[in-house]
Amino acid sequence: MNWIQLESLKQLQDIKNAPGYSVIFKHSTRCSISMMARKRFELDKEEIPEGTPLYFLDLIKHRDVSGAIAEIFDVHHESPQVLVIKDGVCVYHASHGDISADLVSAHLS
Repeated sequence: MNWIQLESLKQLQDIKNAPGYSVIFKHSTRCSISMMARKRFELDKEEIPEGTPLYFLDLIKHRDVSGAIAEIFDVHHESPQVLVIKDGVCVYHASHGDISADLVSAHLS
């Protein structure tokens, strides 16, 4: 999977200002549930349309970015969590066992 590492507030503002769709996957490297959700998402990666920007956030390393995601996109912080952003607005988010490449893909149209 071609993840773009999300490591700065500037990148987050770029996502907010970008036209079209982006996906953000928030991951905790200390959580087995997060690891399972990531693996399941990556196994079904062919469901995500080619060319969709996929951002990966290690929220342990970048807590400031994780907090800003909740604030900027008006979602409750969860881990793991996936967000679909369209034209700067979160149009879908899911956490834990509800994370699915199929459901993300369904919101990318």
